[in-house]
This record gives sequence, structure tokens and C-alpha cells, in this order.
Amino acid sequence: MSSPQTPSPSSKGSENVSFSSKVIYGLGSGNDMWGNWLYPTFAWTVFNMYLGLPGKMVSLALTMRLVWDIFTDPFFGWWSDNTRTRFGRRRPFILIGSILSGVTFPLLFTVGDGWSDTAYFAWMIVSSMLFMTMVSCYNVPYQSLGNELSPDYRERTSIYAFRGSIQKIMEVGMFLAPAFATALAWENARLSDVPARLGGLISGGFQWTGELLAALFSGNGDTLLRLAEMPFGMRSGTGEENVNVVLGAQVYTSILGGIMIVIGCALYFGLKERYYDKLVQSAPSKVRITETLGEVLKCKPFRVQLSMGLAYSLGLSMVGTLGLYATVYYVSAGNLTEGNLWNFRMGLSNMFFGFLGPVIFGGLIGRWLDKRNTILIIQACAVAVFTATWWLYSPEVKWLQLFASGLIAFTQAAFWMMYGSIGADVIDYDELQSGKRREGAFTACGTYVMKIGMVLGTFITGFVLDWTGFDAELGGDQDPSAIFWIRFLFAAVPIAGIVVSFIMIVSFPLSREKMREIRQQLEARRGAV
Repeated sequence: MSSPQTPSPSSKGSENVSFSSKVIYGLGSGNDMWGNWLYPTFAWTVFNMYLGLPGKMVSLALTMRLVWDIFTDPFFGWWSDNTRTRFGRRRPFILIGSILSGVTFPLLFTVGDGWSDTAYFAWMIVSSMLFMTMVSCYNVPYQSLGNELSPDYRERTSIYAFRGSIQKIMEVGMFLAPAFATALAWENARLSDVPARLGGLISGGFQWTGELLAALFSGNGDTLLRLAEMPFGMRSGTGEENVNVVLGAQVYTSILGGIMIVIGCALYFGLKERYYDKLVQSAPSKVRITETLGEVLKCKPFRVQLSMGLAYSLGLSMVGTLGLYATVYYVSAGNLTEGNLWNFRMGLSNMFFGFLGPVIFGGLIGRWLDKRNTILIIQACAVAVFTATWWLYSPEVKWLQLFASGLIAFTQAAFWMMYGSIGADVIDYDELQSGKRREGAFTACGTYVMKIGMVLGTFITGFVLDWTGFDAELGGDQDPSAIFWIRFLFAAVPIAGIVVSFIMIVSFPLSREKMREIRQQLEARRGAV
């Protein structure tokens, strides 16, 4: 029986999360995306395409950054699990981590033209290790907090559907990064020119938005097509302009850094820690560091979840880079400005279709099927999408790549939504077995394993590019075989990872009925939360 002093398992007030809380939590995905995922793609634009640092050195620097992250994530997971303050155990880390991440973000590109390859390589390693320490301070507690927002099976999917949809909006910032840094506004620009050049970009963006709204209202198709050629007022050049890409990258990361600080404050003041007062603050024992580093792997459902996510992550870890190179050097024939503008347009498509993925799979299909079967459907759709990329990337019909980016985002957002939702179920299963709430331990161990996949994918990417025969100095005159292998691997590697992931999820044991039983047993033991 449930404790007489606590709500019963059927009490809706104990499980529902407010609309505003879901939105605020979803906004936090921006710091996660920009902190973890922007640099691995953006660094290729700045250090390889613009500064000419060899692909192997870029890959190695990015790999070392992730290796460092593998150590910082478990540390902050263990620390936040054992923190007891009047502000909670997650929120203080979220606030401090977001502020420090925002401040250190621009340091990633604080380099100058004419440095040696060794100097660029060393700066990438040192600056990214510092930055990723701050990101871990934010991200592990943030991910852990998501597992604590509701004890309900379906409500958890709703929380992660909100997060997944909002995350696709935030991801536009990742697609915009190369276009912003290579914009013609930075042609021959110096630091003293930043206010005027940035002001021109902003005013051009407002003017473009006004024209877009007017064209939509009047139904002027010709104007809409013209505006689509220059998103937010940014135009394609000939590819011969002397654009200060480094300065553009510094300005862009400074802007995002400020937004990251604001988001962290919103999370700190706008969310509560449901489990803290009742199950954590009064807990007689704390989580050991060994639990964070691997003891949680004894949990069978967690091992299945990780295997599924690792295969998927490893397969897609090369997609962002190879997709960008396919756009710039195949579809746009080496025109850096045009290719990055197309990449930005693809980001808008990514946002639109990605926003729909969690809504359709979480809000509709997920209501009728349990989480395992929903993921199986998502994976089948993803295989079909990556197969189609061979035809959707075309220099003859460039706009088709918008559908490639959008449909990839459609399945990707849905997958990570369900992945997060089943993660909360796994932690309930573990609480029943261990008697502890170890969100931080599971989050840290999960990111530890997942980033092994990212490390391998990132490390391989530079060597794959060199193996294909790609040479940044050739611009649009790449060897046809290099373009072929970039396109082929862009489709084949994710499909292989998805197939393995598909096989893994088949054995996931936590069905809807099983989770109902677990919740009843937990609430009979310690009451509802």
C-alpha cells in the first residue's frame, strides 16, 4: 500500500509536469547542443577549410577533447549525486556550468592567421578541454534532472518530446555557425569593424524577415523564392572573397555564449527537483565514485539501452562532417560561402522536420505502442532516409538536400526523445533493485560510453577524409573518387549503425506493463513523489 502521507500512484498531481517546466527544460537542450556538438562540426570549417590544418590533426584534437570529456562527465555525475544544498543537487551545477561555458566559448576560436599547424593543434586541445570541463559541469546535472521530472511512463515521453522538438529549434544555431562565420560581411574585416559589420548583419536579417512576412501574407511566390536564395539577408559570393572566418567564429560563439548564460539562469530559477527533498536529502548513504564509473553497468536494461545508443551514435557521429563536405564540395562545387548558406537552409529544414519527429512519434505513435516498438519503427524509417541521401544530394537539383537534412532530423529527434524516455525507466528499475536514486551515475556512465562512440567516429573522420583523397587546397577541383567515397560513406556508415541499434533494442525488457508494476512496487515502498 502507498504511504498514507503521500499521494497514491494514480494521483495525477504527482506525475504531471507543467507546460512551462517542459518548455524551460527543453530550452536547456540548446546549451547541450552548442556545448557538445557545435565545435566538432564548426572546427572543420575554421581549422581545416579556412586555416588549412590537416584533417588528421583536426580529428586528433577533437578526439583528445572527447577523451578528456570521458573523465569529466563521471566526475560531475558523482559530485552532483552526492551534493546536498538548500538549492538542490543539480541546479547549482547547472547555473555555474552554464555561466562558465558561456564565458569560455569564444576561446575555442581565439587564434590568428599565420600560426603554425602545431600552434593551431595545441590551441584546439587546450581551449576545448577547458571548455568541455565547463560543459560537463552543466550537462551531466542537466541530463540527470530530466530523469527526475516525472515518475509516469507516458509523461516522461511527453517531457522528452518537448525537449526533442525545442532542441531542433536550438540546432539551427549549429547550422547557422558556418554560414555566419563565412558571411560576406566579414570580408577583409578586423576586430574594430565588428560593431558595424554585426550591425549590418542584424539589420539585414530584420529587413529579410519583414520582406518574408509580407510575401507570406500576400502570397508572392517570386519574392519567396528570391528570399530563399539569401536566408536572413546573407548572400552567396563567388568563393574568391577574403572572408575573415576566424573573426566571424569569435563573434558567433560570443553571442551563443551569452544565450547559454541566460538559459542556465532560466533553468535554475524555473525548475524544481522533484526527488530531492523526499528521497535524496534524507538518504543515509551516498553514491560511490565506483558506481558512476561502472557499477551501474550491472543493470541489464541499462546495458541494452547503452548498446542501442552506442551503435546509433557511432554511426551518426560522422554524418555532420561528411554531410557538410558533400554539400560544400559536391553540391556547391567548393564554393564555401554558397555551400555554408545551403547548410544553413538545411538547418531550417532540420528544425521544421525535427520539430515534427517527437510530436508524431511521441505524441501519436507512442500513445498506442510501447517505447521499444516505437523505436523499432523510427529505426526502420531512418534506414530508408539514409539510403535516399544518395539521390537527395544533387548539384543539378540543390534544393533536394533540404529534404535529406529534414528527414534525417525527423528520425534523429524521435530516436533521442525515446532514448531519454527509456533512460528514466531504467533508473526506476535500478531504484527498485538498489534502493538509491542514481540519476547522475547513470547519466555520467551513459555519456562516458556514448562518447566512446563519438571519439571513434571523430577520430576516424579525418583519416577517412584523407583516405578518400580529399584536399582542401583543391577547392571544387576534388578527385571524383573522393566525392564518391564521401557520399557513399555518408549513407552507408549510419545505416550500419542503425541496423545494429535495431537489433539491440529488440531485447529491451521494460515494457509499459513492466514499468507499471515497478512504479507500484516503488510507491508501496517509499510513497509517491
